[in-house]
Amino acid sequence: MDIGVFIPIGNNGWLLSENAPQYKPTFELNKEITLKAEKYGLDFVLSMIKLRGFGGKTEFWDHNLESFTLMAGLAAVTTRIKLFATSATLVVPPAIAARMASTIDSISNGRFGLNLVTGWQRPEYSQMGLWPGDEYFGRRYDYLAEYATVLRELWETGHSDFKGEFFQMEDCRLSPRPRADMKIICAGSSNAGMAFSAKFADYNFCFGVGVNTPTAFAPTAERLQAATAATGRDVSSFVLFMVIADETDEAARAKWEHYKAGADEEAIAWLGAQGAADTKSGSDTNVRQMVDPVSAVNINMGTLVGSYETVARLLDEVETVPGTGGVLLTFDDFVAGVEAFGTRIQPLMASRRHVAPLLEAAE
Repeated sequence: MDIGVFIPIGNNGWLLSENAPQYKPTFELNKEITLKAEKYGLDFVLSMIKLRGFGGKTEFWDHNLESFTLMAGLAAVTTRIKLFATSATLVVPPAIAARMASTIDSISNGRFGLNLVTGWQRPEYSQMGLWPGDEYFGRRYDYLAEYATVLRELWETGHSDFKGEFFQMEDCRLSPRPRADMKIICAGSSNAGMAFSAKFADYNFCFGVGVNTPTAFAPTAERLQAATAATGRDVSSFVLFMVIADETDEAARAKWEHYKAGADEEAIAWLGAQGAADTKSGSDTNVRQMVDPVSAVNINMGTLVGSYETVARLLDEVETVPGTGGVLLTFDDFVAGVEAFGTRIQPLMASRRHVAPLLEAAE
C-alpha cells in the first residue's frame, strides 16, 4: 500500500481550531516535511491549490503558497519521492499546465504527476473575475474531460488540434514532452466525478470516514470499481486520513478532544456556506462531507486517533478494502507527525514491510 503526505501548502494544515498548531506555510517547512517523507520511504507528496481561505479567528487557509512552483522547488531538492501538484483548471489553461508539468518532470527526472480540480468554492474565482457562472457547477466534469484530453494529447504526442465546447486547439505544440508516463489524480465523488476518474485518471482520491473506522470508505471504492469496469482501466482509490498519534490511546484522544474544543466556528460557517452554493452538480459526497458540522474541525476527513500501535493497525485495515491503492495522510503537527510515522508507526505495519529493505539498500 502506497503512503503519501498531503503537505501543508495552506496555513494551519487541516485543523480549523484555535487549539491546533498555528503556522504560516513556507517553502522551508514543506521541504523539511518532504525530505522526512523521502527519508522514511514514503511514496509521494501532494500539494493542493487554494486561492481564498475561510477566514475566522484563525484566518484558515487565508495564507497559501502556489502548487506548481512549490513542487518545482521540491523536485530540485529530492531524489526518490514522487511529487504531485494541483492545477486549478479554471485559471490555468491545459496547454500551460502541460508545459509546467513537463518542466517539473525534467527537474524531478520523471517523478511528477498532476492533480486536477474543477473548483467548488466560488469566491476563489469570482474575486479575480474568473467565475464562469453557477451553471458551471453542473458542467464541471464536461469541462474537465476536455481539459484532460488536451493534456493527454500534448504529453503523449506533443501536438493537439482538439476542438471542443470549452477548448479549441490550433496546432498546439509541446516540446519537450515528459519522459515519464504522467499520472493524473482526481477527487471526484459524484457520479460524474467517478465517471471522469474511470476514463481519465490513474488514481481517485476520496475521504476516509469517521474516527477510527478505517474501512468505512469501502462503498466509495466499490463505486469506483464499478465505474472502471465500464472503461476497462485500472484506477485505484487513495484515501485521505488525518493521523493524531501519541504514546497511548488516551494521550492521542486527549489531543483530538482539545482540538475539537477550540474549533474555529467562523471559519467552519464560511466552509458550510460555500459548500451549500453548489445546487447543480448532484451528489458530490466529498464536498458534502467537508461541510458536515459533525466534525468540521478537520474538514470531516477520516481521522485515526490512538497510540502508534493503534494507528499502525488501523492503517493496515485500510488495505483490506478492494481497489485501494494507498492513503494520503495529514497530521496535526506535520514535522513531528511524519517523523513519528517513519520511526514508530510504519515499522509496525504489515502493509509496509517492503519498505525497510529499500531504505537499507539506499543508505
